[in-house]
Amino acid sequence: MATPTSLFLPKRVLLFLNISFLFLLLFFIETYDFLGQSSNGQILISANHSLTSHGSHRKSCSGLHDYTDYKSKCWYVKSEIGCRPKGYINYLEIFYCTCGRFPILGHLVLLIWLFVLFYLLGDTAANYFCTSLESLSKILKLSPAIAGVTLLSLGNGASDVFASIVSFTGSGNGGVGLNSILGGAFFISSAVVGVISILISRHQILVDKPSFIRDVVFFLFSLCSIMFIIFVGEITLWGALSFVSIYFFYICAVSSSHFFNKKKESKVNFMPVSSASNSHDNFEEVGIPLLGYASDEKTIAVDKETLEENPNFFNFDSPSFYYFGKFLYLLELPLYLPRRLTIPVINEERWSKPYAVTSVTLAPLMLAELFNSQRKKHLDSKSSLVTYMIAGLIGMVFGNLAFVTTNKSSPPPKKCQLPWLIGGFLMSVTWTYFTAEELVSLLVSFGNILGISPSVLGLTVLAWGNSLGDLISNSTMAVNGGADGAQTAISGCYAGPMFNTLVGLGVSLVWSSWSEYPSAFEIPRDPSLYETLGFIIAGLLWALIILPRKNMRLDRFLGAGLLAIYLCFLSLRLARALGVFKLHQGFSYHSLKWWFS
Repeated sequence: MATPTSLFLPKRVLLFLNISFLFLLLFFIETYDFLGQSSNGQILISANHSLTSHGSHRKSCSGLHDYTDYKSKCWYVKSEIGCRPKGYINYLEIFYCTCGRFPILGHLVLLIWLFVLFYLLGDTAANYFCTSLESLSKILKLSPAIAGVTLLSLGNGASDVFASIVSFTGSGNGGVGLNSILGGAFFISSAVVGVISILISRHQILVDKPSFIRDVVFFLFSLCSIMFIIFVGEITLWGALSFVSIYFFYICAVSSSHFFNKKKESKVNFMPVSSASNSHDNFEEVGIPLLGYASDEKTIAVDKETLEENPNFFNFDSPSFYYFGKFLYLLELPLYLPRRLTIPVINEERWSKPYAVTSVTLAPLMLAELFNSQRKKHLDSKSSLVTYMIAGLIGMVFGNLAFVTTNKSSPPPKKCQLPWLIGGFLMSVTWTYFTAEELVSLLVSFGNILGISPSVLGLTVLAWGNSLGDLISNSTMAVNGGADGAQTAISGCYAGPMFNTLVGLGVSLVWSSWSEYPSAFEIPRDPSLYETLGFIIAGLLWALIILPRKNMRLDRFLGAGLLAIYLCFLSLRLARALGVFKLHQGFSYHSLKWWFS
């Protein structure tokens, strides 16, 4: 996923999100006070429904719609173990208990919170995660090829990767992450490529054939591997590691072609060429995925962040305008300040010693919260308190060191920046993980409220939200960047989803299979996954056949075909969600073995 979500939002939208966050925060606090008081009393239940206070031990909340009145549903979500929140906020209790009499208000509150979470996820990745990764790649002196397919691809796909990991680990609903990864890959490789092809068709732009074929073939092999894993129905730790290793071979292929073309060009070109131009040509020739616009995003993000830290909304000398500008700046703080106080940032344009000292002091406490939240089933209150105390002591030591060793006017020298960058990377990961965990929990709750499978919401809402940046940034780059911009955009449309698929889904499978080791991890059973994979493969084959026949020229015919494939898929899923027809129960290795036994 490209992550410049906040970069394309108008100032008014950002203010609206921050104000909404303030109101929702107060609303959630009042909600918990209300729920805490109501849990001590009794909620009247209709005589037509009988509920036990102890609840059942089902892992789902499927019985919610067996009840009609909101009081019965409120008691059900409180007593049923499967309805307990997967994140920090119990959305079902808010919807059925707090907003039970006003369901429209409940939908509005959750919908606004969904937009806030999407904004946090994209903005954290763009303004903190990507900048840390790019600075790390420079400190480690990685070549453009290696940096493009590793650190910078991770920066652009952070939201998808962590949403997948959270769904397999935190939420216990791996189907959401699986469908989110595949839905995002389908949207980018079909819808985004289709839009780009239509937009630039009149420019007669060609794309690099070897790079295109390499990316599509690797992507097809990855999807076939996923189909085999779903068919078998389970995966061992070694199988999961083998799946992730496919991306390692892709890195080797990209690096080999990069160095081969560089060596070939050095033999052909005898005229002196500037190193910057030579590096740029190599980059475009090989089609390094996502490298070009990641750098552009960083520049824009830094400029925006600088404006946020030095607000100057009005150029009038009037005191009233001055104080009104300060008031608007305060309204922007709710979503900005918590991250700024916990994520170390050492960019020269954004350097602030008070922020730096505070961030390294508070960062260990946030990591302790992440540790306790993941181990809450195995830790008692004393162990959690000890963890917080140790983290507090570590934070005080780091804060004192930062205060003594840093200057007020300039960031640390380059030779001392590696620990700061690693800290910024870890805290960006932590914030992204927290946000993704809450986002997946909200989508699961939405699925229970609407009576729709959370996997369908992961395939559509989560996939679209995470891929919106790709649509905007890749289309803009293709239209305004000429042939080089189109090459980079198309490379990103295939290499990005492949990274999310192999690394995001692969790490999730490694994590889950490790927890089950030496037994195999059972893959979530979802017959529609075959359908999704079939449509993705159809889109890739369409592009693989049409582009060479068109001499690698992007045109309307290619774009219309890709959009038609994606719209057919959406129509099919929408018809099934509305109950027009049902999919057969599915086909797997276990059902095949049962059939022949």
